[in-house]
Amino acid sequence: MHCFRPARRLVIVSALLALGTGFVSAADLPADVQAKVDKAKKRLVEMAADPLLVAAVREANARDTGGMNNGKWVDLTEDDPAVKAMLSNKASQQIAKWEKAEPTINKILLRDQKGNIVAGSTKPLIYNNASRPVFANPIKGQPWSAGEIKPDTTTQIPSVHVAAPVLDGGKPIGVIQAGVSAN
Repeated sequence: MHCFRPARRLVIVSALLALGTGFVSAADLPADVQAKVDKAKKRLVEMAADPLLVAAVREANARDTGGMNNGKWVDLTEDDPAVKAMLSNKASQQIAKWEKAEPTINKILLRDQKGNIVAGSTKPLIYNNASRPVFANPIKGQPWSAGEIKPDTTTQIPSVHVAAPVLDGGKPIGVIQAGVSAN
């Protein structure tokens, strides 16, 4: 007779529960929302290949953050020089034009290889999102989208996060991400 040790049994049960929970929470998006997500993902891949954005990310990767972090960033207003500089750079200007032309997208952000904000159509709530799925998945080299609708942290609009890697010579050097409106 084989007897499992209590600790081993706990690990096995925990793993099975986690696996089962993953299946339950991985609900499909409504068809109309999934169509918007698929379209946005393709569009982000095109945007990520724009030479202006590739150059902006390459430049950001070569410089220091100047001590900026999430704690400092969240306290800055739209009128702060650091925020104004980010929102007015050439990459942000182009991103803002693209967002206006895409009615289902409610924000677009460009991030460097460490997850720091480089450019965007709005000031994001989070300066560095390296640990979040919207960055951690596409920086591996493939477009990504969330499988759920949630209020966006910046816009509070019910959205699906979509992202694509910014590639330089086939190597991921950053990420472009967007919020796709669910309504």
